[in-house]
Amino acid sequence: MEITLLQQFVQQISPLPQEELERFTANWQPLTVKRKTILTAAGETERYLYFVLEGVQRAFYIGDENKEATIVFTYPPSFSGVADSFLTQTPSLYFLETITASRFLRLPYDEVEAMRKSSPLIQQLLFKATAFALKGALQRHIELQCFSNEEKFKTLLKRSPHILNLVPHKYIASYLGMDATNFSKLLGSVKI
Repeated sequence: MEITLLQQFVQQISPLPQEELERFTANWQPLTVKRKTILTAAGETERYLYFVLEGVQRAFYIGDENKEATIVFTYPPSFSGVADSFLTQTPSLYFLETITASRFLRLPYDEVEAMRKSSPLIQQLLFKATAFALKGALQRHIELQCFSNEEKFKTLLKRSPHILNLVPHKYIASYLGMDATNFSKLLGSVKI
């Protein structure tokens, strides 16, 4: 069942023939973790590509005076992990943490890389997944730079309407680039 969910997700990104699909999904291993588990710490190199089955995670950066900035949320069905660290095999600048208890399938970098090198179709899948992640990151950059707080909030709710019920509001405020007090005021004033 879990592999079937992964296969369905993969087929939406870049359809693979059955043989290649089975090859790509054959060695993923299950992982279950509690809430507030650090999967990858700043300074570590991401070793796994994750597929989220259950739960919510966040990537966050710790800046000056230990101020946290939430970069991204992941939840099912999606890939997860510190993408730039994984793809470049360099130390991460930020943390990946579970917000809730979470279940994943995960695949080590070496196995992903071996498949990428030996299969043009899997290479294309990984390229498309990376392209979609880049597209999302660039869209988010525009939102942070150009949108008002209200526009950022409405855009988030349009993209992920369930997020208010899944994620503590302090993390959403951080994700939107505002302090918790302003987020609270916004939450009370914007019609949802």
